[in-house]
Amino acid sequence: MSETMEKNEEVEMQENEVMTEKTVDELEAEIEKLKKENDKYYEHLQRTAAEFDNYKKRVSKEKENIYQLAVGDVVAKYITVVDSLEKGVNVQGMDESMKEGINLIYRQILDVMNSLNVEVIPTVNEKFNPEFHDAVMHIESEEYDEQTVVEELKRGYKIKDRVIRPAMVKVAN
Repeated sequence: MSETMEKNEEVEMQENEVMTEKTVDELEAEIEKLKKENDKYYEHLQRTAAEFDNYKKRVSKEKENIYQLAVGDVVAKYITVVDSLEKGVNVQGMDESMKEGINLIYRQILDVMNSLNVEVIPTVNEKFNPEFHDAVMHIESEEYDEQTVVEELKRGYKIKDRVIRPAMVKVAN
């Protein structure tokens, strides 16, 4: 009987070893599967984070562009007022206190435009640039290089590289 019991115990131990090996292999396989799944989710998280970062940058840039467009549209409406005030400041024979009042308003509007990053387009002695200048007159001149702006007829304005109103100029040929 003891011999049979020993054989039974031996068989049982061998079966346990096989089951343990099987269980370890299964657990290792499951661990490997979970690692791959974890890596997949981590990569997805990284892509999502990068996409969100790009989205934030894009929205910020779009917001800035919309702001610049809105400022440009509002300033474009006031440019004719600025032109009129500029003419008023240069009128001869006007009462000095009236001229001083117009000049004060003119400077205040220019300060507001400056605070909105509105810039005057440079003209005289600049190379003619059709993106910024509107040539309404051409003159023949030996004094100036070809395609040089010789006179500003109407001031032009821009915000960064966006032209609000091109400068009307006279160009030398």
